[in-house]
Amino acid sequence: MTAPTNLVASQNVGVREDLSDIIHRVAPEKTPFISSIGKTKATNTYHEWQTETLASPVTTNYALEGDDVGTLGAANLTTRVGNYCQIMTKSGGVSRTQEVVDKAGRASELARQKTLKGIELRRDMEKRFLANVGSNAESGATPRKTAGLLAWITSNVSRGSGAAAGGFSGGTVTAFTPGTSRTWTEALLKSVLATAFGNGATPSQLYMGAAHKQQFSTFTGIADIRKDVGSGQATIVAGAEVYVGDFGELVAIPHQYAMGTDVLAVDPSLVKAAMLDGYKTTPLAKTGDSERFLMTVEAALEVGNEKGHAAICDLS
Repeated sequence: MTAPTNLVASQNVGVREDLSDIIHRVAPEKTPFISSIGKTKATNTYHEWQTETLASPVTTNYALEGDDVGTLGAANLTTRVGNYCQIMTKSGGVSRTQEVVDKAGRASELARQKTLKGIELRRDMEKRFLANVGSNAESGATPRKTAGLLAWITSNVSRGSGAAAGGFSGGTVTAFTPGTSRTWTEALLKSVLATAFGNGATPSQLYMGAAHKQQFSTFTGIADIRKDVGSGQATIVAGAEVYVGDFGELVAIPHQYAMGTDVLAVDPSLVKAAMLDGYKTTPLAKTGDSERFLMTVEAALEVGNEKGHAAICDLS
């Protein structure tokens, strides 16, 4: 049948639009690394701290009864290391008109932009702090940069053929040079964890990307792939959340955007965000019919001791 002639339908002028007041955002915005590590205060653009170690244990430590001390043992001296504070920024602006018109899903467009930029700024810090990126002082048009955790690690690391180590030297950190790609296996994980254990490390977190997390869940250490739920249907367990190895437990943390071809084993007690100036939002000078703002944070990654962490790099 057809609609009757002259029927007033929904296309009539004057019908209000139906626009929901909910704005749906689907984007990777979690920051598990900087959310789990501690914070400390930086007081200069170059943030420094000290590390120390112990002499290797020996089986030849014996002395005669009543013997006098001749030459004193070697002194346990500290090593001074540091990282540069990096300025990270986000900016935005909203016209006066956009702020006063009736809007769906937010009362203030300016407040919405500040919220989103704040999330983005925090994500940028997360990715920088985990990455294989070096540090440098400010020089001319080159800004200060803070080195990421992957660049720091030199002691407990497994790399592909042809890779070259980075690490701290002469006041700065150099990123490592990647090697030949290889398959992510449990054998690689066990090997680097054994090295880390020998150096006194006790990492408790294991950061990896989505593909490597799926590979990790196929490691043969997982014996049962189904969960008994009584008389109901069984639950298929297709992923592993905790790796119980020979030297302790590691919580597997799949990262949505910060991890690429590398996997990081982290001791969160040995890494901190050193804040020279925390998150701030400053209004910019008014140059027209709009409101503009600048968000800043200035911080360095403090890697208490790189021997406390481990890395498996160059993974396919």
